Amino acid sequence: MVVFALGSLGSPRLIGVPSRTRRARLADVHELASSLPHVTVEYGPAENPVYQVGRKSFVFFRTPRPDAVDPETGERYPDVIIFWVPSESDKLALTQDPESPFFTTPHFQGHLSVLLRASRLRELSLGELTEVIQDAWLSRASATRARQWLAENAESPRSANSGGSRKS
Repeated sequence: MVVFALGSLGSPRLIGVPSRTRRARLADVHELASSLPHVTVEYGPAENPVYQVGRKSFVFFRTPRPDAVDPETGERYPDVIIFWVPSESDKLALTQDPESPFFTTPHFQGHLSVLLRASRLRELSLGELTEVIQDAWLSRASATRARQWLAENAESPRSANSGGSRKS
């Protein structure tokens, strides 16, 4: 039996499926992001992938920047992934706990996104990573696309207010 629960945007989440409890891997980020509908992949100047829906980024592999550095060595993190989040409260929920692998920097103050080093992905389960990527997609997809995806991936009707605000 498959049991669903709701994520922060009302998106369905599988509960009790063993494969979703394994540790997340870098390949999962690519697989999950590219499996969502209407996704395109652009590449940045360093051939870093940027996953987009409706020309809006929702998962972005960032190049090393001066605001995300190792506190002990000062070296720029080479493996930062940016995930868009639905709200400031979602951002705070992911970044407030010092033990959380998610973080932010002053550069991202006021930006609805969180950062995660690829080297810390294994601290997340596949289910947790799936939820973060689905919520990122839902936060950037048009309202029409979000409603359609939620309807196709849930056992019960979802709110028409979920997802983005622009029409497809």
